[in-house]
Amino acid sequence: MLKSQYINDIISKAKKLNKTIVLPEGEDERVLKAAHICSDEKIAKIIILGDKKSIQDYFAKEGWSMDNITVIQPETSEHLGEYSDLLYNLRKEKGLSKEEADKLALNYNYFGTLMIKSGHADGMVSGANHSTADTVRPALQIIKSARKDRGVSSLFIVVCNGKSYYLSDCAININPSAKELADIAVESAETVMQLGDEPRIAMLSYSTYGSGKGESVNKVKEATDIAKAILASDEYKKFNIKLDGELQADASLDKVVAKKKAPTSEVAGQANTLIFPNIDAGNIGCKLLQRLGNAELYGPMLQGLNAPVNDLSRGCFAEDIVGLIALTALQSTHQ
Repeated sequence: MLKSQYINDIISKAKKLNKTIVLPEGEDERVLKAAHICSDEKIAKIIILGDKKSIQDYFAKEGWSMDNITVIQPETSEHLGEYSDLLYNLRKEKGLSKEEADKLALNYNYFGTLMIKSGHADGMVSGANHSTADTVRPALQIIKSARKDRGVSSLFIVVCNGKSYYLSDCAININPSAKELADIAVESAETVMQLGDEPRIAMLSYSTYGSGKGESVNKVKEATDIAKAILASDEYKKFNIKLDGELQADASLDKVVAKKKAPTSEVAGQANTLIFPNIDAGNIGCKLLQRLGNAELYGPMLQGLNAPVNDLSRGCFAEDIVGLIALTALQSTHQ
């Protein structure tokens, strides 16, 4: 069904979990096709938010079964009042009024996120028709970060030439500090392990081991030191996560270049987890790989939340949505 063995393996794992994933964009035909595929392949139980009659009519027109699919119209949901009260209680100290909570609970991204908070869904996939901010804002306000000492970041999965790579942060943090960059690296390591892979983390720069100078290079060097200290702590040292920097992209990925630029590195030449110094580099890199390298791109997945809420590119295909649904199901087992 999908191009890479990697994502098909993820789908096989998701099928065993029987998770419930909510899709708040029932007006989009790509979302409906993805819901059908997930139902037909028994990848996950799906909740679609939208106009019930329109969605049922569309499925009937296509000749698709609605087994394992529930359609909820938030405006008429029996849980609307419950969700509004929940949102109000979570946000009243931030100045949210009950009237504002009532209005926000009708927003489909808020409604879907409140379903997760209430235990009525395991995760959410949105973004086919909404910006990243529209997806992330309810998650930050309702699901919240899992740790007070760390923020939330994002991770893209790129499958290129049959190999999987994990790229972060390409969607959330615009210009992270050294500490934030270190946290992003550690969160990425956790995500990669959740997905059943072994993180080999390169802290990317335009410099390798001091070959270049500048403020950005210094930031990546400092972030590398902080991240190594975190990974050496009792919480993480048992995982033996490999991380190194600062490294250029070619030194991170190419063994021949690595021998010349960083011959002593355990990561150079074999990195699979790439931490970018800022969102410009990360986002541009992801899009170039997808459009020029014909790579599969999934995400951005959000990291550091108490439950998975994941974002789509507005240029996504139905197959991309299926892949992210499976990834979300797998991610939910660890949160």
